[in-house]
Amino acid sequence: MTPSPPTGTASVAREIVQDVYCLGPRGRTQTNVYFVGSGSSWTLIDAGWAKDGPWIKKAAESVFGAGARPASILLTHYHPDHAGSALQLARLWDCAVYVHPDELPLARGDWSAITAGAGPLDTWVILPLMRAMGQRRREAMLSRSSLQDVARAIEPNGGVPGLAGWEFIPTPGHTPGHSSFFRTKDHVLITGDAVVTMKLNTVSGILLQRPGLSGPPWYTSWNWRAAMESVATLARLEPTVLAGGHGTPMIGAQTAAALHAFANHCSAPATGADLV
Repeated sequence: MTPSPPTGTASVAREIVQDVYCLGPRGRTQTNVYFVGSGSSWTLIDAGWAKDGPWIKKAAESVFGAGARPASILLTHYHPDHAGSALQLARLWDCAVYVHPDELPLARGDWSAITAGAGPLDTWVILPLMRAMGQRRREAMLSRSSLQDVARAIEPNGGVPGLAGWEFIPTPGHTPGHSSFFRTKDHVLITGDAVVTMKLNTVSGILLQRPGLSGPPWYTSWNWRAAMESVATLARLEPTVLAGGHGTPMIGAQTAAALHAFANHCSAPATGADLV
């Protein structure tokens, strides 16, 4: 198994496999976004934090040329470290942002969907703070970040918008509509937070940026059992490249075996709640 070269706070996109460019890992949680070429066009997968728009735009132009615009923006899920710059970039590039149908209410700022899809950190900290704001302030805040005008649902059997030869893989658990993307010809897998290559579920893993397969952060995950089932779903795809939302992408002949071993660990009765 040969990982891509570590980059720390990478500021340029690098081609990790044909037509797939990784921008990252970056920051304390080693966040990634991906540019994927398809014929004469390209697509952005995930959009980093709210402050990352100019960085993403600059990197895209370094790969595809000045003024380059994607065919679409795809989000694996609607969390602030993956969707933060989506609205800014969609307006800049005049393109749609596509998410799983079950993620669409979150992307559009639906308060009931936000509460229903909350993880532990949301339940304990974020939602109480948002309730304390009062309804008017909360709705104004949600409206400012809403993708209402640009978000579209990915049709489950309609292919991946802008990416011929790729499949849309529902991987719920971290969020209700979390999605992954899979290129069938060479088994390249972009997983968002369904599986990552950094140990996000331990304090030492985050502080030391420890590499290794991990499930989604438990503290921001909606449904742990569904998350474990999604790990098994991804293992069955036998990926040759595992490009997660956090950590250095995993590349090489042993990638599939490593993911199978991790999936088996997650499904074992004694460790099934331990996605680390």
